[in-house]
Amino acid sequence: MTIAENLAEYVYETKSVPEDVQLSGVKCIFDLITAAIAGYQTPNAIAVRRIASKTWGSGPATIWYSGERSTPVGAAFVNSACACALDLDDGHRAAAGHPGTAIIPGVFAAVEKASLDTQRILTAVALGYEVGVRISASRDLKTIPTTNTGLWCGQAVAAAVGALSGSTPLQIAHAIAIAGMVSPSQSATPYTRFRGNNVKEGIPWGTANGVLAVSLAREGFTGPIDILDNAERYNPGPLLDGLGSSWHINNTYFKPYSCCRWIHAPIDALLALMAENDFGASDITAIEVETFGRTLTLGNDAVPATLEAAQYSLPFCMGVAAVRGAPALLPLTTKSLSDTHALDVSRRVTMTVAPDLDAMFPTAVPGRIRVITGGATFERSMMRPKGEPANPMTWDDLDAKFLAIADGRIGAVAMEQIRSAIQALRMGDIAPLCVGLDSKLFEPLGPLQRRLDDGVEALPS
Repeated sequence: MTIAENLAEYVYETKSVPEDVQLSGVKCIFDLITAAIAGYQTPNAIAVRRIASKTWGSGPATIWYSGERSTPVGAAFVNSACACALDLDDGHRAAAGHPGTAIIPGVFAAVEKASLDTQRILTAVALGYEVGVRISASRDLKTIPTTNTGLWCGQAVAAAVGALSGSTPLQIAHAIAIAGMVSPSQSATPYTRFRGNNVKEGIPWGTANGVLAVSLAREGFTGPIDILDNAERYNPGPLLDGLGSSWHINNTYFKPYSCCRWIHAPIDALLALMAENDFGASDITAIEVETFGRTLTLGNDAVPATLEAAQYSLPFCMGVAAVRGAPALLPLTTKSLSDTHALDVSRRVTMTVAPDLDAMFPTAVPGRIRVITGGATFERSMMRPKGEPANPMTWDDLDAKFLAIADGRIGAVAMEQIRSAIQALRMGDIAPLCVGLDSKLFEPLGPLQRRLDDGVEALPS
């Protein structure tokens, strides 16, 4: 059997997962739908929703929070685009990428509303994480571009949706192969100067490919099912070793800030120093950041032109944190791009690679900073930023994140309905959440609709 067939056999045979794995799935779902609320009114998400019906047509799958429906492929693409728009989506150290923003929209798009089975859905989500993380972890993450979740997330979606759809093992194997073969190339990632673009990691395209691959495989369409058997590209150990003995979804990390995970440790260190030593942004003369080498491959524009560029700028995010505090990063808004005080601090940030920190990547994403003020110098190392499994965001933290995002974006009644639906899901009932996702929480797109978070006019119809 090929590796894809082995993975597919495991997916097919796994009909339930342990309670702790189910609970991890609920956490991932809660965090992901929070990220989708944050991203719903960004220009890229608006653009995607505007072309949804023209591109994919109508169908049974829910476009979250809109009251609209599309085909499973269309709904998965749109919901994934909303969820990853502001870089608030979950991630995994072993994968060096973002599984949830593909797997969860893919699974929910494939759910048949007439026969909801909570355990089956949570099992499919966990299987998607398991397969996707293993495939990504089998690559050499020190040498390939790691901001390319789209390269492997479609295979994770294919596994999850294949499990949910009742596909045969061979069909699931072919779906994994098809999704891997047609994944977005992300060819410009290693060299582009324009990280601030809406394509980013190509996650929605990988997501849509994964859903489509399952439908194709069920009709007899085939792919190269030995796709994972090339030892020069994939290390077989992470792909198959220990399969079934533990679950990768239990080690998912969550984000308290809407920016690249590589920036979080320096932000945590800066906020801690400011709180402990009672100095403000106006006191800062310079911020020296020591980090791992990959951080320097981000755009790191001191004065970013777009919200996407801001998400990939360590100096800018440090400036926003210093001036406005953590709430201004949950999420970043286009208002911050013209914040002169934040930009002043951003210009005072320098970055260097520390060999000891560089050796820890990608297993860890540490940071070390030195803040120089008029009267003193303060230093702090942060090995495990908030949200890592070793420094986790608790249920209360995830709830606080949801409340911070939802406040001012959706009504108070809708907020409580979603929170209640998550509690119901924890108790084993997914139906209230499906109803909530199918509700219209935002006004329809109009020619002069204004985004709630920053007052900037949307693109004209």
